[in-house]
Amino acid sequence: MKHFLSINDIDSLPNWVDEAINLKKDPYQFQHLGKQKTVCLLFFNNSLRTRLSTQKAALNLGMEVMIMNFGNEGWALEYGDGTVMDQGTSEHIKEAAQVVSQYCDIVAIRAFAGLVDKAKDEAEEVIHGFAKYASIPVVNMESSVGHPLQALADAITLAENKVKTKPKVVLSWAPHPKALPHAVANSFVQMMKLQDADFVITHPEGYELNPEIIKGCQVEHNQQKALEHADFVYVKNWSSYTDYGKVMNKDLGWTMTQEKLGNAKFMHCLPVRRNVVVEDAVLDGNQSLVAEQAKNRIFSAQLVLKKLLEQ
Repeated sequence: MKHFLSINDIDSLPNWVDEAINLKKDPYQFQHLGKQKTVCLLFFNNSLRTRLSTQKAALNLGMEVMIMNFGNEGWALEYGDGTVMDQGTSEHIKEAAQVVSQYCDIVAIRAFAGLVDKAKDEAEEVIHGFAKYASIPVVNMESSVGHPLQALADAITLAENKVKTKPKVVLSWAPHPKALPHAVANSFVQMMKLQDADFVITHPEGYELNPEIIKGCQVEHNQQKALEHADFVYVKNWSSYTDYGKVMNKDLGWTMTQEKLGNAKFMHCLPVRRNVVVEDAVLDGNQSLVAEQAKNRIFSAQLVLKKLLEQ
């Protein structure tokens, strides 16, 4: 594994989950791997869990950590080849990636979708630019179209909490006042395709995800029907993919309630808008797994860093 850019970089999800659970039992057992090694975390967008969990993961492995909020501290980057840089960009990705490669052993990057130009977002200029020009491993801490560290943490959480060999897992859209990217939902779907589970996606019509990503998945537009007999319900908002980046529906009828949830476990990547995406009773109840998911972000990141250090 040269880089960790998507869920598809995982060669065996069950083995990775087992290994992550083993890491949780003794988080400091591989500190020798990170001795005199440095990871650089570059944030083009805001973060709480991703920043702190990845930093904690690196420290557990004995690594030094450098952090830069690139969006407001770094030079504006140019990504195109042959570009005449006489406009707003000050530095090309070629130089930036080469320089960062000399300062650290692994670079991890967080850069969201702009939700304006679908082709540009799907080209993943930032994460792919660093992967192309850096001479060190690159880790995706959420990009325009994927959040594989979150999906791996979700897989760990599912494994630790399931009581059935083949649970029913529902990914449900929820209302939100802002247009949100598809990254978390995309990676969750890709991860669930690697699971032995009864998996259903539910959302209002017009909120279909990328057809290539959801190919082969069951989609149900009736939320109540989709939630029947669910063991886990993962709630997440995303904007329109067809009418790219648009919010076409703020129907609070899709808000997750205790009544809808039934006996299922509740999952969400956080941050979450209370009483819009999900009601207080669910978040504060004993069926909520959101804190466990957040904790497992440490061990998904730690496992990825460990595997890259072992190369």
